[in-house]
Amino acid sequence: MTLTALDSQFTRTAAMDRIVAMANDKGGVGKTTIVTNTAGQIAAAGYKVLVVDLNRQANVSDDLGYRGRPGVDDQGEQLYEAIRRPDKNTLVAHEVRPNLWVVPGGRELAALTPLITMNMQQQGRAAYLGLAAALAPLAADYDLILIDSPPENIVLVDLALAAARWIIMPTRSDTGGLIGMKLTAERFRSAREINPSLGLLGVVLFATLSGARAIHAEVQADVSAAFGGQSPMLSSTIRYSERVARDARRAGKLAHELEIEAAAQPAFWEALRDGRKPGRHSAATASVSADFRALAAEVLDIIAVQEGARA
Repeated sequence: MTLTALDSQFTRTAAMDRIVAMANDKGGVGKTTIVTNTAGQIAAAGYKVLVVDLNRQANVSDDLGYRGRPGVDDQGEQLYEAIRRPDKNTLVAHEVRPNLWVVPGGRELAALTPLITMNMQQQGRAAYLGLAAALAPLAADYDLILIDSPPENIVLVDLALAAARWIIMPTRSDTGGLIGMKLTAERFRSAREINPSLGLLGVVLFATLSGARAIHAEVQADVSAAFGGQSPMLSSTIRYSERVARDARRAGKLAHELEIEAAAQPAFWEALRDGRKPGRHSAATASVSADFRALAAEVLDIIAVQEGARA
């Protein structure tokens, strides 16, 4: 089956209503961190979650600690093949946490952009249905699928948006993050031509100060202006902690996993008394974990409300 045939034969299943793409044209706004930590929180709550890494940098593998792991980290090879020929190649997901599976990305995905660009010359925008067709057979196996899209690659962002039911746009309060969000909003409108079911789940402010209410209000006004006067800002924000971010990626662990470790480490004075090395986890670990927990709950609530409204 070619992608031309997919344009007429591909059917979006009800299970694909739980596919969420994380996208912003700007790098460094927290896409991967939000994907992995939100997925981890939801999986820890007992839901089956799949993360699809569409980025050739494969930072998902760092967050989840499987970079270079034999039998798992194929650098995106089988993801590329499944998108290239979804009728011949079946996506294989790997369980890296209880209830949390991944389809790895990596350097092999560098060939995706020229592949889709070439297919577009013959098949038009139907070329963007490759990822959707690859995900359709296994979507029913999961309660939620999160796609981590790369920055500054409109071809792969469109590939993700053609597969998704929802889009979340992370942003920072700086000008670059907001410009990237506005560019992604343009891609959102274009993607609806081939995927009319695509909806905006919301915009989430990343790496902010929890008490910076004036800045939050300014960002909300900017977001509202970008979306024609209606602000899709989520109420949850992710606070800034460079120490937690560095500890998490270095250890290949998520914020809530570091929180559990931090709770088990002895108090500073107890470590000194017993001649042990004091714990190294930041005091902000629990707060950052709580932010991701709140975001995960908000995402699930919005999806549940939308599904209830359609029932």
